[in-house]
Amino acid sequence: MYDLRIGVIGFGLRSNVAVHAHRPGEGSVVTVVADPSERGKELARERIGEDVATVDSVDELLAEHEVDAVMVLTPDFAHAEVALRTLGAGIPTFCEKPMAIRIEDTDEMLALAMEKRTRLFVGHNMRHMPVIRQMKAIVDSGRIGRVRAVWCRHFVGTGGDFYFKDWHADRSKSTSLLLQKGAHDIDVIHWLAGGYTRRVSGIGDLAVYGDVTDRRDNSDRRMGDWYDADIWPPTAQKELNPVVDVEDISMLNMTLDNGVLASYEQCHFTPDYWRNYTVIGDAGRIENMGDGAGSQIHIWESRRSGPGRPDAVEVVARAEGGHGGADPALVAEFLRFAREGGATDVSVVAAREAVATGVCGAESIRSGGMPVQVPLLRAEMLEYFDNGQIVTEPVRA
Repeated sequence: MYDLRIGVIGFGLRSNVAVHAHRPGEGSVVTVVADPSERGKELARERIGEDVATVDSVDELLAEHEVDAVMVLTPDFAHAEVALRTLGAGIPTFCEKPMAIRIEDTDEMLALAMEKRTRLFVGHNMRHMPVIRQMKAIVDSGRIGRVRAVWCRHFVGTGGDFYFKDWHADRSKSTSLLLQKGAHDIDVIHWLAGGYTRRVSGIGDLAVYGDVTDRRDNSDRRMGDWYDADIWPPTAQKELNPVVDVEDISMLNMTLDNGVLASYEQCHFTPDYWRNYTVIGDAGRIENMGDGAGSQIHIWESRRSGPGRPDAVEVVARAEGGHGGADPALVAEFLRFAREGGATDVSVVAAREAVATGVCGAESIRSGGMPVQVPLLRAEMLEYFDNGQIVTEPVRA
């Protein structure tokens, strides 16, 4: 089997994902990295090897290098612009999540991928996290009956460091942290529930970080340069982004197309950092107590159970690699898809729906909590991508 030649666009915070694609002699090799900064190029040579080619832009990559697939790992606001170039060039494309920061951009990406018959893959790695896969298996087994509700609480203990010291804090570049952070959880909610949000309402606020007046342009640094786990409380944070206008606490209520009711709560100033999912069926419920290897999934199946007394406990499996083993599994799925096509656990339709729900949720929050209808994806596009991006009959443009 020959090695796929992989081009990487953007070599910053998510560059570890690209490293999983560099397996010379084992099926794939990163041959070129495009990054406008010298620091990004140096990091690429350090992590990939001195032989990797480096260029400044996607234009140079496309003009000067032949690749079999690309990985778009740029900041969120550049995902659509870059992916539209690579999709238009007919190159199988991995786009980091969130797919884009506007619904219009996600739909344009899907339309172009369908028109050009270019394989598109979005990096929702949580579908490969052991805790999520185990909860999905329990749900699919029918053990708790038909799913009626899904709740998620996301405690983001690193919020001040991760999201309020760079472009994430500026809604003109991120729209909302319901995308950068919430797209993961909204996608998982949809996957566990077996449906997509069609109506959403929310409340939220910039409750803490908006009051921190110490600001700095941190574009010359990366998160590793400023992260400090000893800073507490959150009001003690310093050197926040010059623009801070995204919510640091958000709460959404969602009505899905299959009747499931869901809620999502996200807070960026908690001391702890983990996600808690509850899935309630009409014959039981499950809830994860922690989200890493060795954590527990509690299962309630009788009226004799109670707080701290589930009927059964499943231990979350251990896997090697980032995000509990999700990152290498995600990249392996993309490489197989780029080479062979076919169905994937990651869904580009679901990636679009996660963005659409997050965007509409932010709109609701910023308009006093009024319910917002999530726009539908065109039926022919839904069919094409749900069929594994394989044409079974002529697709209407």
